[in-house]
Order: sequence, then structure tokens, then C-alpha cells
Amino acid sequence: MNVRADRPDAGRLLGLIDAFASQRIVVAGDLIADEFIYGQIARVSREAPVLILNYDSTEIVPGGAGNAANNVAALGGSARAIGIAGRDETGRRLVDVLKGNRVDVTRIVRPAAYPTPTKTRILAGGIHSAKQQVVRIDRAAAATADEGASQAFEARVLAALPRCDALLVSDYGSGLVTPALIAHARERLRKGAPVLVDSRYALLRFRAMTACTPNESEVEQAMGIRIGDNRRVLERAGRALLQRTRARAVLVTRGSRGMALFEPECPTVHIPIFGSDQISDVTGAGDTVIATMTLALAAGATFFEAASLANYSGGLVVMKRGTATVCADELRQAVTIDAE
Repeated sequence: MNVRADRPDAGRLLGLIDAFASQRIVVAGDLIADEFIYGQIARVSREAPVLILNYDSTEIVPGGAGNAANNVAALGGSARAIGIAGRDETGRRLVDVLKGNRVDVTRIVRPAAYPTPTKTRILAGGIHSAKQQVVRIDRAAAATADEGASQAFEARVLAALPRCDALLVSDYGSGLVTPALIAHARERLRKGAPVLVDSRYALLRFRAMTACTPNESEVEQAMGIRIGDNRRVLERAGRALLQRTRARAVLVTRGSRGMALFEPECPTVHIPIFGSDQISDVTGAGDTVIATMTLALAAGATFFEAASLANYSGGLVVMKRGTATVCADELRQAVTIDAE
């Protein structure tokens, strides 16, 4: 059965946003450096049909688990990032940015020989035009930490859990996050503390989390299907994910089509996109969604309330360029405007 959601009470949502400030969230998983190189188009090369860019600047921002932690902090929560970053220049800058954004970085593992995974995006444009992504270069994308670093990571995650209110897991496929870690984490967390998982390639390996937030393409890949505009296919896929992961809720993000919330023995709730469907940049939007949902559930939200707040955050962040965050004031304003 499918239903279109009524809006949850705006006053209740604003109260939950206020409660974000008292939530302590452990964000564990794959730390990635998102590097943005900006330039202006000078001309087309005479040697080959390629653009020549005049270099402007370089910016490094945390991606993966780092972006999720950044979003938790931007929304007012207390974020502790636990992952692995190299001692190379990229890793140093990544950790420094996190620290500057009020993220606790004291438990990040820093192996000497580990190359920090980096996604370099080259953006070009004219003086009076918006920069557009030309190409992306992935470096050390398949970097695997040695056994000692992986064990240190797991030990630091488990040690941090008794003093936190929720665990957010960000799995980008390095193998660092395992189903066994999630199982052990549930035992260490206080009763009722939520565990949320964002797994890019291996969602079906994880079991009994509180919620997961796959995007539509990740659902299609996991289930071997094509959804498109077919609500029936989406319904079957969402119900299958609930059953196979034994999650208490599955929130499927669908870009301009909004979100679909699945809970066992409850009708599916379809939440329309907030804001414009003319999306600027989806880079890291999933991290914003899961950060908001984790904070909301930790603060006592229902799944529908948490998904609604995540939908507001997602609608805001895709209107920003690059790997961006949403702050609590922006979220409050969105809730207030939408209620008018």
C-alpha cells in the first residue's frame, strides 16, 4: 500500500532540531578527501581537442564518513569521526578541515604508509559563468589498510560507543566496515541508541541496523532491478530490503522524485522533494541525509519525522555546489517556510 505523506507537525520538527545540540554521534567508516581544482577556460588546445584551463585554486573538503561527520557538526550535533587517514599532505589537510569544523578527530587512525583516498574534481568555467565539472580523478580509491590499522579502527569505534547517542556508519567499499563490527557495536551501545548504515556497494551484507538510506541507483544495483517511474517495482524492492537487512526502516532517496520510507507492517510513505527539482550538485547529498536522520532519531524522532527532516536537508544541500553541508538554522528556516 502506498500513501502520500501529510507534513509532520512543524513545531515538533523545530523542537527536534533544537535537540540536535545535545546528541553525541560516532561517525565511523571510510574517510575520503574530496579535492576540487578550479580553473578558467582559456582556449582549446591546438595539439588535441581539449580545453586549456588557467588554474585558479584548490580546495580539499572531507568526503565519505568525513562529510557525514561535517554535516552532523554543522547541524549542531557533537560528531566524533573514526576512520583511517594517511599522514600524507592530503590526509593532514582532511583532518585539519574536520577539526576546524568542530569534529572530534582524536580517534582517527593515521598509518604512516597509508595513501589517503582522494577524489579530484576539475571544474572549469568562464569569468561570468558557473564552474562545471570536467573530469574526476580517483587516487588510492581501492586503498586497503593493513591489519593493524583495521584492528585499531574497530577498537576505537567500540570504545567510543558507550558514551554516544547513535552510530552512523559510512561504507564506501574499502572493506574497513564489516557486518561483525555492526553486530559488536549494537552490543556496546546503550539500549535504543540508533545504528544507521550508508553502504555504497554492499548494503545486503549488513543486518539488524536501525535504518539505512540507500539512493535509488544503489537499490537497483543491490537488487538487480530497474525502478524508474515504476512505483510497484520500488515497493517490492523496499519491502525486500526490509526483509533481507532486518532493518527497522529503509529510506530510499530518489533525487527529483523525493524519498520513499519503508517500515515493517506500515504503509510506504512517499515524501516529495523539498525545494526546486532543478538540482545543482548531488555530490555528498547522501551524507547530509543520513547525518540528519541519525541526529533526529537520536533526539527521539519517529522514522517519518526523521525522514522528513532528512528530506529538507537533502533538498537544501543539492542546491549547493561541491561537497556541502546544511546548518541547523537553514533547516529551521526550511521547516518554517514549508509550514506557512
